Amino acid sequence: MLIELLKSKIHRATVTDANLNYEGSITIDMNLIDAAKLVLNEKVAIVNNNNGERFETYVIPGERGTGIVCLNGAAARKVQKGDIIIIMSYALMTPDEASTFEPTVINITDSSNQINQ
Repeated sequence: MLIELLKSKIHRATVTDANLNYEGSITIDMNLIDAAKLVLNEKVAIVNNNNGERFETYVIPGERGTGIVCLNGAAARKVQKGDIIIIMSYALMTPDEASTFEPTVINITDSSNQINQ
């Protein structure tokens, strides 16, 4: 049996842009992608703290060090620039693997989306 657990989370990121005229996805600063141990094209769940929207998309790379968190395509309709979101990825694992697994959680505390050290 496999169960689904939280793998990675970027907590309280600020949306820096919303681009309706794009195929889809979420553009994330590569520093955040690396820190959260996300994989390019990985499926992620997004929760918008400002309006309660919940949706899924996939990760594409943003310029390193810019703090970019941009929702693209149809997902751009579910956010506004300045909204606070949570970005989460999940993984399937056995109960034995899950018993010792620790998710990677990145906490953001300001609108520049820089990683707190």
